[in-house]
Amino acid sequence: MMKKTDTTYSGTGWYVYIIRASDECLYTGVTTDVARRFSEHCNPLKGARFFRGRQPVEVVYTENHPDRSSALRREAVIKKLTRDMKLKLIKAT
Repeated sequence: MMKKTDTTYSGTGWYVYIIRASDECLYTGVTTDVARRFSEHCNPLKGARFFRGRQPVEVVYTENHPDRSSALRREAVIKKLTRDMKLKLIKAT
């Protein structure tokens, strides 16, 4: 597991990431390139519907996974966490 507070992190494998939005909500997703995906979220035509009406501010958390399947499973687990539990996860790294 790895925490990053900027959008320059990308490399091999799949990543689960959490983005803090302008209204302090937390968005969780998966990608092979965190920087590219963050940039796409900033573009209303390519980003997730979640970011219509709010802006992505920063990547606050990333985890590296060897394959898409494990990244998607972890994303599902994180999405079920309460906000407080997500904040603890972010602070723990």
